[in-house]
Amino acid sequence: MYRFFWIFLVTAIGFSQTSKEKAEAFIAKKSFKSAQNEMITFLKDNPEDKEAIELLGDAYGHQKKWDDAIAQYKKLTRKEADNANYQYKYGGALGMKALSISKLKALGIIGDVKEAFLKAAELDPKHIDARWALVELYVSLPGIVGGSNSKALKYAEQLQQLSKVDGYLAKGYVYEYDDEPELAEKYYKLAIKVGGSVTCYEKLTNFYEGQKQHKKAIRNLEEGRNKLQRNAMHYQIGKVCADYNLELDKGEKCLKAYLSHHSSKDGVPKAWAYYRLAQIYKHKKNKTEALKWIDKAIAGLPKIKVFKEEKAIISKL
Repeated sequence: MYRFFWIFLVTAIGFSQTSKEKAEAFIAKKSFKSAQNEMITFLKDNPEDKEAIELLGDAYGHQKKWDDAIAQYKKLTRKEADNANYQYKYGGALGMKALSISKLKALGIIGDVKEAFLKAAELDPKHIDARWALVELYVSLPGIVGGSNSKALKYAEQLQQLSKVDGYLAKGYVYEYDDEPELAEKYYKLAIKVGGSVTCYEKLTNFYEGQKQHKKAIRNLEEGRNKLQRNAMHYQIGKVCADYNLELDKGEKCLKAYLSHHSSKDGVPKAWAYYRLAQIYKHKKNKTEALKWIDKAIAGLPKIKVFKEEKAIISKL
């Protein structure tokens, strides 16, 4: 009898681990519906398993099923109210729902979003993601419903104490939205100096583009490419050149370099580089080359509407 019970217990534990490991593997492979189904089945027999509930919430969240994700994370906050990560995920799912509904309806849940993020930050003084969420929330909300750049800066300062890079990026973000471009540029540059990651260079590039300082954007990307030796930055340089009809020879050279060294880790499919080359040749008034590259783009990703629109423009040259 005892031997049977022990075998049953070991088997049940093995099943538990296997099911959750399967769900984690499905999520890693972006098979979110499979992860969802795996956890729904598992939770029928193990309804109190917090790890499984969290995985199910994650699977729903990845599919943008915000109400379902909220329901799972809310269960977790009720089971363990002092868990910072549960509060953060609950607030995040609520926040994403708020972005997907009308502004009027969103007003009804903003208070809960803020409360969850504040609770997460309070529970874990080192929770970086919760503080980033608060920075973004206070910056994006109008003052009438609780938006506050001073409060955003407060959490950016806390981020800086935890991670200089995150703090500098957060301050750059706040000052950019507060229409203080000199301070925004200062902190984005500090982030590059301290961190020097692709993300740091991208944030400063996006800032320059937003300020219509396109040549500065190109210089920044070139610096990043030379320092980090990332092929993806060849594409980014070519994109800026193509979008703003600047330094076209440089853009052409960078895009062709991107294509010759392309691999899956670069992120952007080749078809988008073909499209940018078509733009560059359009700017150069070289209709033949422009059509050649836009046809390659369409062949690579035939469902992209902007490619077909670009071909129509080129055909009229």
